[in-house]
Amino acid sequence: METVEKAIIKLDKLGAIHVRKHHLSIFFIFVFGALGGLLFGFDTGIISGASSLIENDFSLNVEQTGFITSSVLIGSSVGALSIGSLSDKYGRKKLLLLASILFLVGSGLSMVATGFVSMIIARIILGFAVGSASALTPAYLAELADAPHRGSLGTMFQLMITLGILLAYMSNLGFLHHNLLGIRDWRWMLGSALIPAAILFIGSLILPESPRFLVEKGRIDEAKSVLHGLRENTTEDPDKELAEIQSVANQPKGGLKELFTFARPAVVVAIGLMFLQQLVGINSVIYFLPQVFIKGFGFAESNAIWISVGIGVVNFVCTILAYKIMDKFNRRTILLFGSIVMAVSIGILSVLNFTLSVQAAAVPTMILIAIYIFGFAVSWGPICWLMIGEIFPLNVRGVGNSIGSAANWIGNFIVSQFFLVLLSAFHNNVGGPFAVFTFFAIVSIFFVIYFVPETRGKSLEEIEMEMRKQSADKAAAK
Repeated sequence: METVEKAIIKLDKLGAIHVRKHHLSIFFIFVFGALGGLLFGFDTGIISGASSLIENDFSLNVEQTGFITSSVLIGSSVGALSIGSLSDKYGRKKLLLLASILFLVGSGLSMVATGFVSMIIARIILGFAVGSASALTPAYLAELADAPHRGSLGTMFQLMITLGILLAYMSNLGFLHHNLLGIRDWRWMLGSALIPAAILFIGSLILPESPRFLVEKGRIDEAKSVLHGLRENTTEDPDKELAEIQSVANQPKGGLKELFTFARPAVVVAIGLMFLQQLVGINSVIYFLPQVFIKGFGFAESNAIWISVGIGVVNFVCTILAYKIMDKFNRRTILLFGSIVMAVSIGILSVLNFTLSVQAAAVPTMILIAIYIFGFAVSWGPICWLMIGEIFPLNVRGVGNSIGSAANWIGNFIVSQFFLVLLSAFHNNVGGPFAVFTFFAIVSIFFVIYFVPETRGKSLEEIEMEMRKQSADKAAAK
């Protein structure tokens, strides 16, 4: 571990030299900073087209196939939980670089897996990378962005996730039934993740460190230099922002105790948002949509993957819409809109699949899933990741993001591990699983109303100081 740490520090210094020599555009910084999201989407989406091929190749049962899909989520939970405290200690940039190396290793091993066990090991390693990126990237992007644009810039993480999913679907379609060089098609599907992993590795070398992390570690001159570069073409005053960051950094530190005292509402919101983001069933669609139309509606494999590509396009385009509107409407308003759209669309889907014939329900199911994806992609998709990067205090932001991200992966694991089993229990009628997801979509409405704070237009420092004031007021009232 010490050798790896030294190597990362050496690479980090090389990257810092590059940054000083060459001015990096804001667009470049945020796109490459969000590349962890692209790999997150690619590595979780690629299995949707490959799983049935792997199942046949390795002669697996439905539980084993489900576990190959969900095993990445075990690694993701561990990666998300462990990376937060490390990023608070060593910085966002260095750990993002480490995540890129794990992406390369996991993608390579999954491509050459020889059976069920070796595939599980590869997918768990890949999960470490995905979980690390999911915990690191929202905080990193939030700490680089200025307050007026933090919503749209933070949404880039979810935009990259949806782009990664779409590229994964296209990779599935492109390699299907093409055993190039005598190598099975699904191996090329999984191995294609090496390309974005290599790009993230290169990008991680030249990205700047978070100015807020630099202030927290007393590296004020470096933080000032990074802030001036980031705010060069904005109306924000970097020196004023630096002073605000220093003021918050100088607040008395309670360490991890802060998470369970004045920051406890943030923990509740993060866990609730991230659990519900999964329990509304989004990744059952992302991972298993081809399986749904193959097993539930008797579609041919290639036709089912084409449907996935279409849904991937809807997901990506709707997230672009979210990017455009994120700084124009309150976070809570957008979340409530998304919850209502999801609840109505999949509620109707469930009823139709219990009342119509399989043939009659197929086309309405496709349309309703597209509407459901729209509701999710403009709201719960981007905002949950955005908000966990906003609501935690500076000195425990990494750990707080880890807790929220881990909750997301645990919820993801539950949904993905049991979706095919639940589908089978309802005799391949998709109305059953989606009725369960409808219940949680309704729960999400009440959670937003009673627990989620509004953060739009506020700096991270303003959000933290409001939280401290509320905590102090409550303590005084007692």
